[in-house]
Amino acid sequence: MNIFRSPLFKIPGYRRMWFSILFSNLGGQITLLALPLTAVFLLDASPTQMGLLTAMEIAPFVLLSLPGGVLLDRMQKLPVYIAGEIVMGLSLLTIPLAWALDLLSINLMYVVCFAIGAVYTIAGSASQLVLTQLVGRDKLVEAYSQNAIAGSMAEVMGPGLAGILIRVFGAPLALVMDALLLIGSVLMLKGIRIHEEVPPRSTWKDRSFKDELWKGLNFVRSHPMLLEMAAIVGAWQFFAQMALSVQIIFAVKDLGLDETLVASSFVAMGLGSVLGGMAGPPISRKIGLGPALIVGIAITSVGWISLLLLEGLLPSIFLFSWMLICFSWGATLLFVNFLSLRQAFTPTELLGRMTTTMRWLITLPAAPGALLGGWMAEHIGMRSSLLCAGIGTLLVALVATLRPRLKSIHQLPEIKDSTLHPS
Repeated sequence: MNIFRSPLFKIPGYRRMWFSILFSNLGGQITLLALPLTAVFLLDASPTQMGLLTAMEIAPFVLLSLPGGVLLDRMQKLPVYIAGEIVMGLSLLTIPLAWALDLLSINLMYVVCFAIGAVYTIAGSASQLVLTQLVGRDKLVEAYSQNAIAGSMAEVMGPGLAGILIRVFGAPLALVMDALLLIGSVLMLKGIRIHEEVPPRSTWKDRSFKDELWKGLNFVRSHPMLLEMAAIVGAWQFFAQMALSVQIIFAVKDLGLDETLVASSFVAMGLGSVLGGMAGPPISRKIGLGPALIVGIAITSVGWISLLLLEGLLPSIFLFSWMLICFSWGATLLFVNFLSLRQAFTPTELLGRMTTTMRWLITLPAAPGALLGGWMAEHIGMRSSLLCAGIGTLLVALVATLRPRLKSIHQLPEIKDSTLHPS
């Protein structure tokens, strides 16, 4: 199947954005492995510290999302997106520099993770708005699915590349490659031309920042569907982060996998994303966007539960890879539909504040989940974190099926930009 035959690639600028996503995600795969492996092997981080690393990356979503949304609605989004890629690269380069100078510490890792989270919070929201401006609302499901394919290709190629770089140069120096790939991402983005209409400074300079912030909150609050999705995805985030914060240290210390085997296992995430990205639109069309979102949550639970049930019966690398397939497959199916629905419900003039408000709501439970997962892993056992994640996400899916509103949505709603719903 030639993905470039999609009508999306005929839209000016989308091809460049797609390759930017590919480069950025390819580098992200290196970071996904190199940062925790640096913490585990070079700093001998405990499960609690690993949970705190994850929480530090999530914290900016809680602290910066709401004010960030107000700012994004007042400025052009593409320059913010590009600046985020640059800041990400510079932040990552501090790790190999500190390692070379024998200054590497867990506290520096916390700072870098916080900086990465800040970029994801502001520039990540900007990227979603750029995509909406580029392809239009009616093509969002297909666009997010195509972007997921770019991510899955990175997940297939990235772990192998990361494994080679980590084995040859060490985990800290592998991050240099991520910085180089981010430069490629920036070059792609700088070639995109989008006509962005932003309010002139004279129309908002006298407005209360607080009032503008509350306008975004009130918009989300006035839409029961947005609130219901935020509650469901936020609950999923809480349980998922319990597992994500400790899964690499679990693979190393309990399953006995070394850096190369852990990197090889992460190729499975790409296979799962391929399933989610390519099968996502047909599944959504067949059963509806809301039900497909719920199915995605259920799929993620299968990986953690089956890992624990089958441990000792099958090779560790097979079980760990299967868990990663289930997570990426389910998460892709979940977020393709979640992102498309929340964008479709919102007028253009409130997209920035809606996006950051929704990201804020779904990440509020994530940091406590990561911290609790790390604490449980250290004081009760790492299997307890994975078990809670598996059972918890399954319960979230079951509760979601009992809610008539979400499971009744079968296609994107049509929202007129000129109509702001009462708040």
